[in-house]
Amino acid sequence: MKMDIQNLLDSEDATGLAEWIRRGDVQPGELLEAVIDRIELVEPHLNAVAERLYESAREAALASRPGRGVFAGVPTLIKDLFSPVNGAAMTNGSHALGGFRADFDAEHVSRIRRAGCVILGTSTSPEFGTSYSTESNRFGATRNPWNVDHSAGGSSGGAAALVAARVVPFAHGNDGGGSLRVPASCCGVFGLKPSRGLLPSGPMVGEGWAGMGTPHAITLSVRDSAVLLDATAGIDLGAPYAAPQQVQPYVTALQRDPRPLRIALVEQLEPWPTSRESLEAVRQAARLCQSLGHPVEPVSLPVAMPAFLDQVFTIIGASTRHYLDVLGQMRGFAVQPEELEARTRIILRSKGDVSGAQYAGAVEGIHALGRQLAVFMQDYDLILTPTLAREPAPIGELDLQDDRLSLDELIERFHSYSPFTALFNASGQPAMSVPLYWSAAGLPMGAHFAGRFGEESTLFALAAQLERAQPWRGRIPPVNACQRSASMRR
Repeated sequence: MKMDIQNLLDSEDATGLAEWIRRGDVQPGELLEAVIDRIELVEPHLNAVAERLYESAREAALASRPGRGVFAGVPTLIKDLFSPVNGAAMTNGSHALGGFRADFDAEHVSRIRRAGCVILGTSTSPEFGTSYSTESNRFGATRNPWNVDHSAGGSSGGAAALVAARVVPFAHGNDGGGSLRVPASCCGVFGLKPSRGLLPSGPMVGEGWAGMGTPHAITLSVRDSAVLLDATAGIDLGAPYAAPQQVQPYVTALQRDPRPLRIALVEQLEPWPTSRESLEAVRQAARLCQSLGHPVEPVSLPVAMPAFLDQVFTIIGASTRHYLDVLGQMRGFAVQPEELEARTRIILRSKGDVSGAQYAGAVEGIHALGRQLAVFMQDYDLILTPTLAREPAPIGELDLQDDRLSLDELIERFHSYSPFTALFNASGQPAMSVPLYWSAAGLPMGAHFAGRFGEESTLFALAAQLERAQPWRGRIPPVNACQRSASMRR
């Protein structure tokens, strides 16, 4: 009996699709063509694809063999941000890179290929990943499938929009300050940021943003996130350090409810307020956790946000200046300010020429925060916060065009929107956004959990329990590729 592949894509996660392929009921080429159709259906509405790689994907699907990798034959996309894909454009969301094409894969991309995935494109990112909204001069705005007048989040907004719209069950992303979790929250899907050093950063660099950045993925199901982490985690050649890996596969953490977990609830980080909708979202998540047997205690975190963010932007500014210097050397002429967006110019003006001592002090500062939070978490298993301080932002609100703004004004604009996520990039702790709440306006608002360093399994165990208690996969946004929905076919 011929399978209805579009119907399978409506309902299955990547693990489920791989099982259909393994049994021989679905061919990788058929699945790929169905996903291509879905991209072409929603892309005019979402603007989430940076480059289509259909021909190389067709070759990979033809060569795919069932069982060669946990996701053998399953299509996905790679985020266009410091994640080279052999033969593909790597723009990092910026005009400054011109027509550059990579001639090698990042190690993490290689591991995704070895897991059996068929890479059919790259997804959009804001310039250099420094925005919580995926809007760039190079590609324009990536829109939220729940309401196209709102942002899909950033910087992995293209990935989140495509997963939420049911184009693919998961898509690669990376996270240096919330860039997996913020778009996962905006789009109503699952986003996990692993511990510092758990996933490879090579071969281009030893680490991103002094270790604050890490790759992983945005997924429809918790299971896919765990299976993918099992397939891609571990030290790569020449890595400066590595996080501990769990003795048991991460996917085993999903098989039983966790023991009662001590959860610290943080509703606000001064000086920025949390909106009524965000408070209701996080309090609903707290009530759900309590109903599942997990004690929740309101607390305050020992963090001075303005001083912390000044250190973060010292690292970002110095790293961006270094990257642009290298880019200028590679292409034979310096990157000019007019090639860069206003946001990047503001960061470089304030932090692009910091001293070595200032940079070293900033790195010491984020490491000190990691020590503080590790001590704090001796009394708790998890920290629960909102992912965002308010609903997903309207398109244009975070798309800065005026470089006369100060860095403090830039920080106010972005981190009053997402004050919580960057803390755990700095500390190196794993953290996740779980889609448990939709606002009165119908926009998703994720619950954000952070665990102890190296304890991804605790997060997965709770996420799977929450997924069973309050499933989200049946919630389909208005812009979607599902066969059963007529909304996109009018």
